[in-house]
Amino acid sequence: MTAPSTYGLSTQARNLQWLLTDLVEEVPGVNSVAVVSSDGLLLLSSDPGGAAASAVGAGGGAGAPKGPRGASADLATIVSGLGSLTTGAAALMDGGAVKQTMVAMEYGSVFVMAISDGSLLGVHATPDCDMSVVAYHMALFVGRAGHVLTPEVRSELRQSMEKTT
Repeated sequence: MTAPSTYGLSTQARNLQWLLTDLVEEVPGVNSVAVVSSDGLLLLSSDPGGAAASAVGAGGGAGAPKGPRGASADLATIVSGLGSLTTGAAALMDGGAVKQTMVAMEYGSVFVMAISDGSLLGVHATPDCDMSVVAYHMALFVGRAGHVLTPEVRSELRQSMEKTT
């Protein structure tokens, strides 16, 4: 993973980027991570430059993709779509707020967890990851990031992501 430049970012934005980098590097089986705003815009990514777009993983079998095509942009789209779909389903079933969504696939898993301001944390992991460990670390990220994602920081992160694409 190539860390994005944090030059010129506020302390809060740098701390969020550090938390995201830590999640990817410290949790076994995590391929990529994205934080998406409530309106579907990518705020943070473990692959801001798209370097993982053509990477191939070894964990999922021969030729299994390591991450979604287009890496950060596609993961953000998937996270936003799953968030919207599950929120709609929960409303139809009077289920209350959606806390976490998990999709298990042959070559990986996708986890989506709500952040307090309506933003979403999405993780793409290998099929052999320990799902409880991934969910635990996602909950830690959400607990630490939720109060920091102010409108000002979200705006700063959006601008930072636009510069990397």
